[in-house]
Amino acid sequence: MRLRPGSDPQFPYLTEYHRFDFPPPEESPDWIIAVGGNLSPGMLLSAYEQGLFPWYNQDDPILWQSPDPRFVIFPEKLHVSRSMEKVFRQETFTFALDRDFGGVIRNCGAVGRPGQEGTWVTGDIIAAYGELHRLGWAHSAETYREGKLAGGCYGVRLGNAFIGESMFARVPNASKAAFLRLARILFADGVSFIDCQVHTDHLESLGGEEISRKDYLILLTQALAARQSAGEDTDALDRRGNWGEIYRIS
Repeated sequence: MRLRPGSDPQFPYLTEYHRFDFPPPEESPDWIIAVGGNLSPGMLLSAYEQGLFPWYNQDDPILWQSPDPRFVIFPEKLHVSRSMEKVFRQETFTFALDRDFGGVIRNCGAVGRPGQEGTWVTGDIIAAYGELHRLGWAHSAETYREGKLAGGCYGVRLGNAFIGESMFARVPNASKAAFLRLARILFADGVSFIDCQVHTDHLESLGGEEISRKDYLILLTQALAARQSAGEDTDALDRRGNWGEIYRIS
């Protein structure tokens, strides 16, 4: 039986306070760990906490993936080139956090990418992460030039891990500037790695490297364990809320 594209209307909606147990990624030889379900907040948060994320084409059912190898950036490996340092010194862009999450994710879905037909940032993805942003879990970093949105990226922070989802640029260096400024803020704030999910030459130039899925799951467990010490005040570690206000960058 072929599953319908997108979310399963029969699958229950999970709030941010509910969790779903996916099959253990370490027991699968494949990247695709589960198929189906929906993109409700509880499903997305459950997936991230277990090392998965939704990645599928518009005509497919939801595919929950856990790549092997995984692509990550560690604080000591973050690379800022001389040309990008010059961009920062010249203040080519204005930087902001969570000022226009909707604009960032819509642009991520609209920008064409070499070797890729269509986009996985579909209307369902935009709506689901928009809700996750409204709840304070998903965040964006943006660069502006002459008052207009020039580039940005978005993702989710859980404890001492940040899972990046996508980025876009309307002008050269705009997405790099947004990502690098965000990375510096996150690493200074205790994040132990940024999950870039899969290899791209662009992210490799910024310091990304491949690690095994096994090692990634161990690192993720350690990064999430920091939330336990926060007790009931996990919001303080997940940095839920408007990051422009939390980090005082608007």
